[in-house]
Amino acid sequence: MQPVFRQSKFFFPVLIALLVIVTICAIAFGAVSIRPIEMFSAIKHFFTGEKPANIYEAVFIQLRLPRVLLCGITGAILAVSGVLMQGLFRNPIVEPGLIGTSSGAAFGASFVFVMAAKWPPTIKSQFGPFLTPLFAFAGALLATYLVYVLAKNAKRISIISLLLIGIAINAVGMSGTGFMSYIARDPQARSITFWNLGTFSGASWMQVGIVGTVAAIMFIISFRYSKQLNALLLGEEEASYLGVDTDKLKRRVMILNTAMVSVATAFVGVISFMGLIVPHILRLLIGSDNKRLLPASMIVGATLLLLADMCARLLLAPAEIPIGIITSLVGAPVFIILLKRFNLLQHKGGYDA
Repeated sequence: MQPVFRQSKFFFPVLIALLVIVTICAIAFGAVSIRPIEMFSAIKHFFTGEKPANIYEAVFIQLRLPRVLLCGITGAILAVSGVLMQGLFRNPIVEPGLIGTSSGAAFGASFVFVMAAKWPPTIKSQFGPFLTPLFAFAGALLATYLVYVLAKNAKRISIISLLLIGIAINAVGMSGTGFMSYIARDPQARSITFWNLGTFSGASWMQVGIVGTVAAIMFIISFRYSKQLNALLLGEEEASYLGVDTDKLKRRVMILNTAMVSVATAFVGVISFMGLIVPHILRLLIGSDNKRLLPASMIVGATLLLLADMCARLLLAPAEIPIGIITSLVGAPVFIILLKRFNLLQHKGGYDA
């Protein structure tokens, strides 16, 4: 079955328009509603160096805008990482966390939640709010590095070995997180649970700057590998005939995925399903050409995660639902409906090159 919008010239303009509309709605609606006139006024005061004129402008500048930006960037990161990993493994059921990145980050964060209570106050005072992101980032890098080293055989990297070692390291990471939850006191166990389900409640401009900078650099690099990933769809041997150094491509794609997912996960926790469902939906709509799939995934990933975050904030307002519950609860049925709609459950897997 041919993708519905493979050649449509209106596809990207429509996606961008939807992203703009959803972004404005995500800023406007929440525990406190913000009108467009207050948004413009707050931006004007921000650039002129004046203080916010009222509580609505303060909420917009200090809370809502950084949260929406961080959410959009994270959605784009997870979707692009999903494209890279599915292209690398040539498998539509692969997600960014498959090579241990997310489980390593989860263990690093849970280690801090439980053990930091016993550390000297000077350590906590020096690192402050960076303590959890730093350990989560370190855990993600360590887990991914272990997968890479253990999967490497005679200077070559086997896709099958990556897949199997990744599953094993993920199991180790989840086991470590489970152990931390077991020995944790009630408040610590609650923190671990919330972090593992993801949240944007602590978003700040500093986080937007760090995650946004890393994402922008990694996105630009990712686009440079779109042609090589297209060649890899034909198979490793065929890609080598076309001049692609497949081992070098695997290493670089893994580094890209790890850098993006580690930085995002370190600040917002584990958000499941986005890296799996977004590339898959888009592949059904526009095909497997990574030159179109990567930018489309950026836009759709940001849009869907902003919608999920709005639901997380509004459904039980003023309480907030962890966003991972929303992405899994809504994403899984949509994913199954799409598969049934396009009759892909009857296929044997793989992509159209």
